[in-house]
Amino acid sequence: MKSPLFAAAFLGLAASAQAQTLTVLAPDYFGSDWGPGPAIKEGFEARCGTCTLEFRTGDVLPRLMLEGARLEADAVIGLNTDMTLRARETGLFAPHGRDLGALTVPVAWEDDTFIPFNWSYAAWIYDKTRVENPPTSFAELVTRDDLSLIWQDPRSSASGLALMLWVDQLYGADAGPVWAALSERTVTVTAGWSEAYGLFTEGEADMVLSYTTSPAYHIVAEEDDSKAAAIFDEGHYFMAEVAGVLAGAQNPELAADFMAYILSPEFQSMIAYGNWSYPSALPRDAWPEVMRDLPLPDNALFYDETQAEARRQPALDLWLGGMTR
Repeated sequence: MKSPLFAAAFLGLAASAQAQTLTVLAPDYFGSDWGPGPAIKEGFEARCGTCTLEFRTGDVLPRLMLEGARLEADAVIGLNTDMTLRARETGLFAPHGRDLGALTVPVAWEDDTFIPFNWSYAAWIYDKTRVENPPTSFAELVTRDDLSLIWQDPRSSASGLALMLWVDQLYGADAGPVWAALSERTVTVTAGWSEAYGLFTEGEADMVLSYTTSPAYHIVAEEDDSKAAAIFDEGHYFMAEVAGVLAGAQNPELAADFMAYILSPEFQSMIAYGNWSYPSALPRDAWPEVMRDLPLPDNALFYDETQAEARRQPALDLWLGGMTR
């Protein structure tokens, strides 16, 4: 007859053998209390029953490229559409195996590796108490000399890169003078979004580079409707954040289920307020009212990953040339 101590130890070992940990590489904001990570963790753990979801946070693309096959993770979330080619070319990803018919993003999406989980448009946000007549086109913004601007460096910021590619798509080889004109009214160019947006909310500039969804945060969290996105006639640059399964996943079945969870109504319902962006797999009439009421541009401007990578260096050369005139 075995002792109670032996039986308890056996049951503990059996339980630990059944429990699995899904490790997901994610940007820093997933680990914050205000980000989407805590709700996603709670929801997925309830879905899988005995598993644990752990977000390993940091700079996603640099970690992928630095650690390579040594990367200890099952899945990745938080890459944006302007860097997926570099991520794909690492050879670290496996097909996600999901039906993408539920996607509601405003561009054609056929990708067996990456699933978009949210999206928005790059936009210039202004304070209505400071700017009574916001520009209605990018061309007008370029010629206005009464607006002060803060934005992000395209070499270190996803939103800054989106702006650079937005200008590249609109102006191409003629972008140099555009950057020179913008630089004359630029208060500062920051390394990242948080610093830039913080300076804007402190009143350091009339407009800041952000996203069309940014005003929703102020409306919901602060009951402040003084911030708005200037909607431009030419259209706005589309950005999405994506997720993918790693080929070396220790728990491939859990990773596959995480991809399915991303496309579920439960996950998607967290995105609007958890990430202050548009859900990628919910129709607009299922968005929160504040998101439905935000103005949307008529045209979605977009470079696919091949185009974005091909244009990145030429556009950067034009940016550097214009900014140093």
